Amino acid sequence: MFLQLVLAGVYIVMCKGEADGSIAPMKKYEKEALYSAIQGFVGNEWNGSFLYPDPCGWTTIEGVSCDFSNGFWYVTDLTIGDLYDNSLRCSQSAEFREHLFALTHLKRLSFSNCFISDQHEEFTIPVSNWDSLENSLESLEFRSNPGLTGTIPSSFGYLKNLQSLVLLENGLKGEIPGTLGNLTKLKRLVLAGNNFVGPIPSSLARLTSLLILDTSRNFLSGALPVTIGDLSSLIKLDLSNNRLNGKLPREIGELKSLTLLDLSHNNFSEGLPETFQEMDCLEELVLSDNPIRDYVARIQWQNLKSLEILDLSNMGLKGNIPNSMTEMKKLRFLSLSNNILTGNIPSKFEKTPTINALYLDGNDFTGKLEFSPRFYTKLRSRFRASGNMNLCLSMELMSTRHFPQGVKQCEQESTIDSKDSNQSLKDEYRSQNRHHIIASFGHSGHAVSRFTFCYVARMILIAFLSIIFL
Repeated sequence: MFLQLVLAGVYIVMCKGEADGSIAPMKKYEKEALYSAIQGFVGNEWNGSFLYPDPCGWTTIEGVSCDFSNGFWYVTDLTIGDLYDNSLRCSQSAEFREHLFALTHLKRLSFSNCFISDQHEEFTIPVSNWDSLENSLESLEFRSNPGLTGTIPSSFGYLKNLQSLVLLENGLKGEIPGTLGNLTKLKRLVLAGNNFVGPIPSSLARLTSLLILDTSRNFLSGALPVTIGDLSSLIKLDLSNNRLNGKLPREIGELKSLTLLDLSHNNFSEGLPETFQEMDCLEELVLSDNPIRDYVARIQWQNLKSLEILDLSNMGLKGNIPNSMTEMKKLRFLSLSNNILTGNIPSKFEKTPTINALYLDGNDFTGKLEFSPRFYTKLRSRFRASGNMNLCLSMELMSTRHFPQGVKQCEQESTIDSKDSNQSLKDEYRSQNRHHIIASFGHSGHAVSRFTFCYVARMILIAFLSIIFL
């Protein structure tokens, strides 16, 4: 107990320091470098005079964190910009100062909503001095800075301890430098929402620890390198909304840990690699809006046992819907819209326990929809089958509240309804004629009167002849 009290006292003294700052001070050059770097972003009006005894003492700055090492405080985290309750918000004349790179203990550096262009001034990332942070920096982020233009500095390749590089929704352009392949400790690489062009560097295959790769919403072009299969640790790969083309390499099936794969809105073609069916951890597969032009039955879809979302819309797919697609037990969302699929729509989809959205519109399906009213009620507007000219629905289902729009009534039933109507008319006609025939057999009042008249006339004639001949 006594030892615990002693250790607690030592911790309080070391981490909090005394009022005069003599026990746990910040080195003068560290403090001056921090203040100058901050002033470069927020303006010279900020001087830190309200901080006591320093930015890591009793009064701290929102956006700055420190670690205690060898008797001194060192800045380890610096967040600049409009994020949460951060007090360090960029001025319109924000700039990078060299003093930033004197903070050689920095582990995390982030700029969010900071560089906003007023169309008169643009901001670029410094191309030099990043090597001064090569032993410390683990996370570097630039988020939502539309005024931040220029290219990714190739000198980022010096940051050998970097684990997270996020360049999200900025105005950056140019090609992705191959030197990013030097960042072998990288676990997250996000380059989405910029103006990057050119190919995906094959050097990124060296990032074997990478868990997340997101280059979506750029203008990248060229083929997907076959070395993509070397990124065996990936759990998320998003290359959507680019101009990538060519054939999808079969090596993509080597990504056994992948849970999300989004390649939508590109120009991939020449078919689906059968190795897709080997990615049994995959939960979300989005390939829509690519001219793949293949037969959907090439894949044994039931092997994707974890798959919940499958979007294969607008891909030029052909053939019938395979039964293997109805055997995915965790499937929640399936879109096959705007393809060239034919044949009947399997009613077994109704037995998929988790299905919650099924889009089959814009194909060449034929036959009769065989789902129950309960199925349509469950999915409502999340079921679509319009645009299939030879697909029909029974009249009974069309009378329900949630029948699918844009599907016509089956013609066979319409013919049967017409025959039934004609038969009713015939039966009515026969019934009327039957009464007419029965009446013509002498049971009407007029027939009885005529018979009586003839009988009386005959009897009068006989009596008259008797009188004459007597």
